[in-house]
Amino acid sequence: MIRELLKDTEERMQGAVVSLEGDLAAFRTGRANPHLVDRITVEMYGVEMPLNQMAVISVPEPQQIAIRPYDANALSAIERAIMKSDLGIMPNNDGKVIRLNIPRLTEERRRDLRKVVGRRVENGKVAVRNVRRDGLNDIREFEREKLITEDDLHRGIDRLQELTDKYIERIDRIGEQKEAEIMEV
Repeated sequence: MIRELLKDTEERMQGAVVSLEGDLAAFRTGRANPHLVDRITVEMYGVEMPLNQMAVISVPEPQQIAIRPYDANALSAIERAIMKSDLGIMPNNDGKVIRLNIPRLTEERRRDLRKVVGRRVENGKVAVRNVRRDGLNDIREFEREKLITEDDLHRGIDRLQELTDKYIERIDRIGEQKEAEIMEV
């Protein structure tokens, strides 16, 4: 019973980590990364579609992202979607490929991004702690209903704390890596 609960709890903690990684991948670091455009949706033929399903996204140079649409008619719609997005980058269109030139970050912008990353990392830790709290409540409920012994309760709580520590440490490492990437000139 506790084993299933811990397995479910670990899956939920893993989900929090994956969510954080996806969130941080979209941060602009002054270096071209195809994940920068992952969240852009394009309206085409009255339907919203993710950009990565409409085009090949590549990084031909360290400071440039190239977007080659599968359908040449989608070029202007993709361009509009990029301009509407929060990227803050003006697309260059040569008729076949849209190029996004990624400007280098200023020192001030790097510090601001680092603070934002710190907040996102803290939100990831809060998510893991909330999962721990739910697991802890469930384990205590099992003990109250006499489904487990007091020894099982303490072992479950200890194992839950070990899981929490493991995922908090992992989130810290992810945050440190992203901050280092942002501060790299």
